[in-house]
Amino acid sequence: MSPTLVRLLMTSGDAGLPEPGQLDSLRIFGSTGEPWNDDPWHWLFEQVGGQRCPIINYSGGTEIGGGILACFAGLPQKPCGFTAPIPGMIADVVDAAGHSRHAGGPADEVGELVLRAPWPGMPQGFWRDDARYLDAYWSRFPGIWVHGDWARVDVDGHWFIQGRSDDTLKIAGKRVGPADYESALVTHPAVAEAVAIGVPDEVKGEAAHCFVTLVAPIGRGSRRWRELETDLIAHLAARLGKALAPARIHQVSTLPRTRNGKILRRMVKAIWLDQALGDTAALENPEALDALRQCRETLEADA
Repeated sequence: MSPTLVRLLMTSGDAGLPEPGQLDSLRIFGSTGEPWNDDPWHWLFEQVGGQRCPIINYSGGTEIGGGILACFAGLPQKPCGFTAPIPGMIADVVDAAGHSRHAGGPADEVGELVLRAPWPGMPQGFWRDDARYLDAYWSRFPGIWVHGDWARVDVDGHWFIQGRSDDTLKIAGKRVGPADYESALVTHPAVAEAVAIGVPDEVKGEAAHCFVTLVAPIGRGSRRWRELETDLIAHLAARLGKALAPARIHQVSTLPRTRNGKILRRMVKAIWLDQALGDTAALENPEALDALRQCRETLEADA
């Protein structure tokens, strides 16, 4: 189950919960595709699984032929995290200079998730484009595969994925992941789903714009929405710091997602910045793109 799907089920209240005895044969939950945030993880584990079904978190990628990090049934877990790398995967977390933030380095600091040794599913290149393959994965640090995810390892050795490193926002010189905004927004009782992107800004270099679907939608041009947007920005400023508060929050009817429920952040950014969409084969709900275009056009007309 993807975290996005769980957040959708949460908005249904008690209707999203199973009947007593309905899941007696269930032993574990499997999850992959995107980072968790605390509230959905606890809801799935406690309210649905009755605190007896571990959430087996798994992270890797199509291009590596499998996984890098996983949870292992029977071993200690932490909410939203991974027990360890999968056997055979020599994973590490490194800083911008390629120095380890895990093996002998400072604990619980975010860095790039990398692999330091070959593995059975390692690709040998891109079809007829070896230069692009080398640039994408091997150009940062000699002999090290850079996977493109932010990660950290805490003092107890548990691993956490923080989101894609190429999605990172740099606001007034400070780096922040979109998941930081998204996780904070979905803790607000009015918000069902959220996605954050970086938008060029003349003063800060980049500014955060957030897009939300609401538990109970309200008119975008209404006073109630303006008040809620102000409240949501204050909510984020309190959690992330005033300097990282988003420039705007936009309400949309739906967000673009894949068939397994993962929100396609890159498509949100492409629509908002009027860029090429790229491959849309994974898109489950094309109407979400129209909703984003309408939101952008309305904002431009009001400017």
